[in-house]
Amino acid sequence: MSGTTTAAAALRRRAAGAGANRWVVLVVLCVSLLLVALDATVLHVAVPAVTEDLKPGAIELLWIVDVYPLVCASLLILFGTLGDRVGRRRILLLGYGLFGIASGLAALAHDAQVLILARALLGVGGAMIMPATLSILRQVFPDRRERAVAIGVWSAVAAVGAAVGPLLGGFLLEHFWWGSVFLVNIPLMLISLPIGRLLLPESRGDRDGPWDVVGALMAAGGLFGVVLGVKRLGGGEPVESAWTVVPLLVGAVLMVLFVRRQRRRTHPLVDLGMFRRPAFSTSVGCIVLAMLALVGLELIAAQYLQLVLGLSPLQTGLRLLPLTFAAMAAGLFGARMLRRFGPRRMVCTGFCLTALSVLTLTAMGGRDNTGLLLFGFLLLGFGLEMTLFGAYESMLSEAPPAQAGGAAAIGETSYQLGAGIGIALLGSVMNAAYAPGLSSVPGVPASASASAGHSLGEAYDVAARLGGVRGAALRDAARHAFVHGLHVTLLVSAGLLLLGAVMALRLPRIMQCGEAPLAAVPAPREVTQSRVSA
Repeated sequence: MSGTTTAAAALRRRAAGAGANRWVVLVVLCVSLLLVALDATVLHVAVPAVTEDLKPGAIELLWIVDVYPLVCASLLILFGTLGDRVGRRRILLLGYGLFGIASGLAALAHDAQVLILARALLGVGGAMIMPATLSILRQVFPDRRERAVAIGVWSAVAAVGAAVGPLLGGFLLEHFWWGSVFLVNIPLMLISLPIGRLLLPESRGDRDGPWDVVGALMAAGGLFGVVLGVKRLGGGEPVESAWTVVPLLVGAVLMVLFVRRQRRRTHPLVDLGMFRRPAFSTSVGCIVLAMLALVGLELIAAQYLQLVLGLSPLQTGLRLLPLTFAAMAAGLFGARMLRRFGPRRMVCTGFCLTALSVLTLTAMGGRDNTGLLLFGFLLLGFGLEMTLFGAYESMLSEAPPAQAGGAAAIGETSYQLGAGIGIALLGSVMNAAYAPGLSSVPGVPASASASAGHSLGEAYDVAARLGGVRGAALRDAARHAFVHGLHVTLLVSAGLLLLGAVMALRLPRIMQCGEAPLAAVPAPREVTQSRVSA
């Protein structure tokens, strides 16, 4: 009996991998992910150099920074479901090519408009690559135990890319011009294209019925509007602003129409029935809550390290590295923890550990406490990665193989939306707790106090203009108000994380590793034919 099961599992792996070593395929997919993750953060340190060279206006600078994640988030469902239809490897390779071309265009941009266009094209390429990596991983690793290991490596690479981006950008800027942060993508893409063509297996989902083009465009437009509105809120724009309200309303209406359309169609673009599975819907909710609670907090923590403790950007990046190392460790050991504890306990424990780390960081004050920050960031990174790993693995394993691209796109979209909402929500909490501390600083005019209440950086500028005793008083009051606001934000974040721990109780108690019926796995001949047709 055991010999039959082993032989069947081996046949599934050969069919899914189409003759390619699945672990080599994982390496190729991780390189793809690394490039996209790097590009999401590598520009941050280059913004001053770009501003000095291209002289963009305030709106243009905002679009240079935001257009990449905005376009990427809005197109994830479109390209994830298109990959299920025309071939996930095909979409991934097209994404490689577009990413390389857009990188060259961005590196050689001579004005802000060209750079915005190039960053938008990078977003399109990223939207083609991101869901394809997860959906191919789902196909190549049909055995859940091995897939859990692969997802752990995948998530560890994502953590590395997000952390290395600013450090790599800083290194390149010290030796080359700002365009080098984009140019570094091109040789990697030139290597990835032929290797991906040679090694990656092609796979498709359910091809019954026509692809819902109208639905795909509605999803893209709806997500664009929602993400744009959320980003503007996170940037401090007033809620009543037309440029905030209109995108949110239009985006929400389009998403409602998209959901109604999918429910009526015989062959929907996205099988919304997946959300009726408690494990799938709960996993998506956990991803949103984890990012909502932590991404805005990370940005505020970076301001604390630089503006309150006076660390340089490089020193700030180095202080945040323990968070990344802990996340890598949790990703690499995640499969073992998932098998031992099960999705429910793993995700719930991850939320609780992260909440504990956040509460620990409330001990931060106006003076540097290296030991406290090290412990807090280590616990934060490990707990967060436990949460995201368990949620992603449960979500992907719960989705039917034919809907792998759509499921991966839903997961990535949830990640992006959670991050955007978190920046807006926690930023608002921070501002509400920070501003009152500057309302009545002795000797400081009301107009100066009002300007200082917008942000700590602006408070420092106002204090420098005032100078003397009044400037010193304003600066000191602003630092104390910021630390108070940070403590309030940490408490709100901890509450959201504990809410996530309660939500995680709906996940399965144990990791079900039963194999799908053998008939559900495509025969090697069929997969080989699909590779030739690609």
